[in-house]
Amino acid sequence: MTVARADQRRVMRERRREVPPAARIGAADGLAAQLLALPLAPGAKVAGYWAADGEIPLHTWQLRLPPRCTYCLPVLHEGGYLRFAPWRPGEPVAPNRFGIPEPVAAPDALLDPSSLDLVVVPLVGFDARCHRLGMGGGWYDRSFAFRHHRPAPPLLVGAGFAFQQVEGELRSEDWDVQLDAVCTERGTLFRPT
Repeated sequence: MTVARADQRRVMRERRREVPPAARIGAADGLAAQLLALPLAPGAKVAGYWAADGEIPLHTWQLRLPPRCTYCLPVLHEGGYLRFAPWRPGEPVAPNRFGIPEPVAAPDALLDPSSLDLVVVPLVGFDARCHRLGMGGGWYDRSFAFRHHRPAPPLLVGAGFAFQQVEGELRSEDWDVQLDAVCTERGTLFRPT
């Protein structure tokens, strides 16, 4: 990790944490409208995240999803990979090693990332080409690395506040998985083709 990436992470994380609660709720509503405008098949398996560290929340989107959709949350898995557990509000969760709530689910109930249709990915920063600056742990990049070798579902969509867009281009590393789009409270950017 270069110093520039570390500095960008620090600055953006501080800015996310400074968003007042009322603005955060308004942004969540705007983000939900953008996410709901994305194409989604009936009965799709979609994954979000449990907002932490000032991330833009997904609860408004989750509650407005079509009823036949299966909503999932990430679960830390062995080897630094993610699996995804179907979850509904009110079902049990437990904090993972980072203190982020995860669904309490049997191992055989966890879904492989390639079985999902749409995954909304948290981010620290993004650029106009839909390159993502994450937290630096590589969980999403490892879990969706199969997309490096073949175009495949799921659709990967970053979610963040509009102010998280950086000027210019983020330097991407060989292991970074490209997003298909980024949604904010103000609009949607699609990856250039």
